[in-house]
Amino acid sequence: MNDGIKINRIDSIFKDYVDNKFDYLKKIMTMSNEEIIKNLTESGLKGRGGAGFPTGSKWKFAAEQSSDEKFVVCNADEGEPGTFKDKEILLKVPHKVLTGMTACSKVTGAKKGYIYLRWEYKFMKNDLQKSVDEFNEELEKMKIDFKIYIVLGAGAYVCGEESALFDSMEGMRGEPRNKPPFPTESGFMGKPTVINNVETFATSTMILSFGGVNYAKLGTDVSHGSKLFSISGDTAIPGIYELELGMTLHDFVEKFGDGDTKAVSVGGVSGALVPRKKFKDTIIGWEGVPTGGAMILFNSTRSIYRILHNYLEFFEEESCGQCTPCRIGCQQLKKGIEAVKKGEEDPSYLDTLASLSKVMNVSAKCGLGQSVMNPVLSAVNNFREELIY
Repeated sequence: MNDGIKINRIDSIFKDYVDNKFDYLKKIMTMSNEEIIKNLTESGLKGRGGAGFPTGSKWKFAAEQSSDEKFVVCNADEGEPGTFKDKEILLKVPHKVLTGMTACSKVTGAKKGYIYLRWEYKFMKNDLQKSVDEFNEELEKMKIDFKIYIVLGAGAYVCGEESALFDSMEGMRGEPRNKPPFPTESGFMGKPTVINNVETFATSTMILSFGGVNYAKLGTDVSHGSKLFSISGDTAIPGIYELELGMTLHDFVEKFGDGDTKAVSVGGVSGALVPRKKFKDTIIGWEGVPTGGAMILFNSTRSIYRILHNYLEFFEEESCGQCTPCRIGCQQLKKGIEAVKKGEEDPSYLDTLASLSKVMNVSAKCGLGQSVMNPVLSAVNNFREELIY
């Protein structure tokens, strides 16, 4: 980890380093496809939505596919509770996202790009559409055969999962598909598709402007670069911050905590509840606890039982119901912690619930059911007394 953690309020992604916002596009379009892939690969950039697949590899895989049609999709279904960074990117610097999508189209040969905007962000659709229209006009002037469209979601959390998102775009009920095939082979409309989230495309633009090697100097050998974090909860300075990856949770809490932080939800409701005793040993990054960006701080006035119950209510509501492990598992986990709290089940039943969450992790069809294990295990293992008494 670099000496001196950089903690900057709304830093590089939100700041323009060029005189004209289209200068990013003009520079990138002079690069060869090989240069673009090389810079992204050297940067070590992994998907900023939380899944962490190497961006350069994803674009390269799609470029290698033989197909009469390909697509670029920006996942703006920012539905994870506690995350609000992608909204700000689209409000403040949409041209960086659109430029990243265009760079991807250059590499892959895609002629159409789509921004899948979550239903709850419909208030910003008109302004975003103006930015897209302006950008499309510039693409036409530059004789770039690529056009971007906006598709509005319908308010389902599960549509943040890429294949469920494709179903939604195609006019169907959003439900996760079986994998393989993966989107770079068969995505939207069954065609090779690159899907990245808002922050990933915006970061790609910055990397291609500054150089992949320079970006890789930030962070650690495992977790390269910086990342945007949506910080909320028991903190005096909530908001969006750009931090280098690789800092410990202890350093994070020293800056953002209120002096009484007992747990941090790393990654929103689908992440782990890390207790105070593990702050110093927990690294924010791929070698520790990866996160899509949501960081929720809780102090000693908060009940872990109520927090977990709230999370499980959310999962129960948002499960698409397609697979049994998730549909039934979320219900049983919520009923189970209620029964233990009421004294209707022995405290040892918490271990049964923990085992159930592990089964869901390996048997559920998508990330929703798989990730329920994170808050359940961390609560059972680290805050057992609060779930009992």
